[in-house]
Amino acid sequence: MFVITADQRDSRTNADLVPEGVALAERAGGDRLALPVERNAGDELQAMTANAAAALEISLALLRDGRWSVGLGAGAAENPLPGDIRAARGPVFVLARGAVDRAKQAAGRIAVGAPDDVAAADAEAYLRLLVDLRDRRSEQGWEVADLLAQGRTQKSIAAELGITPTAVSLRAKAAGLRLEEAAVPALVRTLEGLDR
Repeated sequence: MFVITADQRDSRTNADLVPEGVALAERAGGDRLALPVERNAGDELQAMTANAAAALEISLALLRDGRWSVGLGAGAAENPLPGDIRAARGPVFVLARGAVDRAKQAAGRIAVGAPDDVAAADAEAYLRLLVDLRDRRSEQGWEVADLLAQGRTQKSIAAELGITPTAVSLRAKAAGLRLEEAAVPALVRTLEGLDR
């Protein structure tokens, strides 16, 4: 099981962003969520899923937003699950709590917690590399990335943006989209290994 605990950054000087964060996590997790995403305490939210790809997508969506520190825990939860994540228990929640506390001071604003410390450190390192790549992406790179994620072709994107297909390809290269495309499945497999 995976638990994502996200803490709003600079919450004392900014508006309450938890409702937006909950909506963002729900969109990213979709029907793969084990329980509805909820405010945990104050300026935190929690999401839970048994799906490693969903855990990664939720984490990346919150990190792209730029206003969250994210702790990703992998491990056991007590069963049966209650109807509300705030009533759920188990080691995975403790691991996610420790991870979000570390994420507040960490490069990439993310940390990973799992029973196997070495495997968690490996997953965390790979995840931070991916986050760094995405943090360097320009607005034009994100524009191409988002359109490609919708299943669009480079030719149709070029027509929509009023640029050449070659320019789309150059934007995709500068954005590191091929690197991300290769890294995400490997990272999902790494996270799946944490949950075994």
